[in-house]
Amino acid sequence: MITVLVVDDDPLVRTGLRMILGLDVDLALAGEAADGEEALARIGELRPDVVLLDVRMPELDGLGVLQRLQGRADAPAVVVLTTFDTDDYVLRALAAGARGFLLKDADPTEMIAAVKAAHRGEPVLSPSVTATVIRAATAAPTTDPTAVAMVADLTDREREVARLLLAGRTNAEIGGRLAMSLATVKAHVTRIFTKVGVDNRVSAAMVLRDAGL
Repeated sequence: MITVLVVDDDPLVRTGLRMILGLDVDLALAGEAADGEEALARIGELRPDVVLLDVRMPELDGLGVLQRLQGRADAPAVVVLTTFDTDDYVLRALAAGARGFLLKDADPTEMIAAVKAAHRGEPVLSPSVTATVIRAATAAPTTDPTAVAMVADLTDREREVARLLLAGRTNAEIGGRLAMSLATVKAHVTRIFTKVGVDNRVSAAMVLRDAGL
């Protein structure tokens, strides 16, 4: 059983999330919190496996919660919930240790899958917002020698795929642009991840950006 703490200052959002969690027998609601300070107290008290954490809250916001969880032995996996009107804020949340992020109006099946993925230690990157995050992460291009070295082994074809990935294109869009099957695109993306030492599109995009690709 995966225990989940729901943290949001809006009681209607908490009710909706509680109903979604109740749809899957593998998930159990550990508790709720309405602000960041209460969330930290509940985490220490309940030791949930996963926290669904609102970005904007009174008293202490989601970023503040993440920062204070860093280094704690009891820190759970955290999935940030957002309306996604502040790209930079979400990127800062990811850098502060969030397992990933989801839109608050994500499909229930997507929300349930995200909780399970976070519990497994996998990054949670909502398909509906990944492209936007990539664009935000790559908005200020720089060139870093370490990143340049990391992409040095990419083949010409992988670089073509990487440039489209960097532009926020989905696998299907990349396949259409490069006349590749979806399976071939996925294989190229996987090899790109391996060569640059990451496990998700956002991290890959940041490396590719810093490499000047």
